[in-house]
Order: sequence, then structure tokens, then C-alpha cells
Amino acid sequence: MTGECPHRVVIFGLGQLSSLAWYCLTHDSEFEVAAFTVEDAFLDRGELHGLPVASFERLEETHPPDTHSLLVPIGYRDINGARMRLYRAGKERGYRFPSYVSSRASVWPDLHLGENSMVFEQAVVQPFVSIGDDVIVRSGAHLSHHVSIGDHCFLAAHAVVAGGTTVGERCLIGANATVGDGLDIAPRCIIGAGALVLSDTTENGVYAGTPARRGRVPADRMRFP
Repeated sequence: MTGECPHRVVIFGLGQLSSLAWYCLTHDSEFEVAAFTVEDAFLDRGELHGLPVASFERLEETHPPDTHSLLVPIGYRDINGARMRLYRAGKERGYRFPSYVSSRASVWPDLHLGENSMVFEQAVVQPFVSIGDDVIVRSGAHLSHHVSIGDHCFLAAHAVVAGGTTVGERCLIGANATVGDGLDIAPRCIIGAGALVLSDTTENGVYAGTPARRGRVPADRMRFP
């Protein structure tokens, strides 16, 4: 299915990020939120913010993809793997995905932004930046010039990625972390809150400290709430 996203959006999830996405789309976008959705195992309520909560397994019956788009704004569990799985499941079922850039973010017209991605208020995104599909850039983050962010990443509040750096897919960059110029952040890395990364990383690593060093536990063994 091609073309523009349908104006009416179903938001996946019942947590705080999904609630925040509803608020942002309602007050700061051209989209209309029609409903929330969640998998049947977590379907424990009938509404949120006055909107119905639909079964994800049966979403085509209540909110079909020819009239509704889908947004999956959940967090970084399983190094963003949970969000990636649901995003891919929606695509396989024919849903299109909007993206959102806050009117309070600082961006330039040449920004390449993939689908199912969100850039929140006070984020600074300089020229020549590319942000992939299924990426969350939280409030106050700074992406300097010529930065590339891979698919399925999460940049927490006030994370900084300096010029010319490439961030591989499924990375998590924690709050107030800084990644230096011209680096290669390998896929599935976790950069801890407040870390200072001054050299390239290796895949599936957890980096913390100033300067950051790789820890003994690989990223795929970390557990998040």
C-alpha cells in the first residue's frame, strides 16, 4: 500500500509514551487519534483519554488500514526490539505509519525522517541529518550536522550526537550522553546516561563512564522495565 498516511491514527500501547504521543498528535499535528491498540494479553481496559482501546490482533476489523494509519511510540525494551517487532507486524498487515516533528523542535528542510519516527520539543536537528524508520528522538536532544541515525533507535532527553557520526540500528543513547565527532556507533549498542563516547564502539556493547568503556555484560542481556 502506498501514498499518504490516512489522517486517522491508531496509537499502539497504553503506557506513558503512548499517552504522550496522543497529546502531541492531538495538540500539535494534522492527525486525529482515533483509538489506542494493544495485544490481547495486555488488553485490560476499554478506553484511554476517552478513546477506545482495540485488540491489536483484530485491528483490521475495527480500524482497517485503508482508513487508518498506525503509530508505535513505545520505549526501548529489548534494545528497541519490541517496538521494531510491532512496527514490522503492522507493515506486514498493510498499515502505513506517520511521523511526528514537534513544532517546538529546531529542524531544517533537508531533514530525512523515516516513518514511525518522532522528534520531540526542543530537539535540535542540524542540516544533512538522516533519521531512519522507527526512531524516537526525545526532548532537547542535539543531532549535529551530517549525522546518520539508523532504524529502530531511541535517543533519550538531551543526548548529543556530534557531527559526522553514524549510529547503527537498534541503539539506545541515554539521557545527557554525548557521542563525539565522526564516530561509528555499532548496531545494538547501549550508551548509558551521562556517558562520554570518544571512540568507535563494537556491536551489542554497553558503554558507560567518562570516557565511556564497554562493560562486561552485552546489551542483549540487559533488562529494562
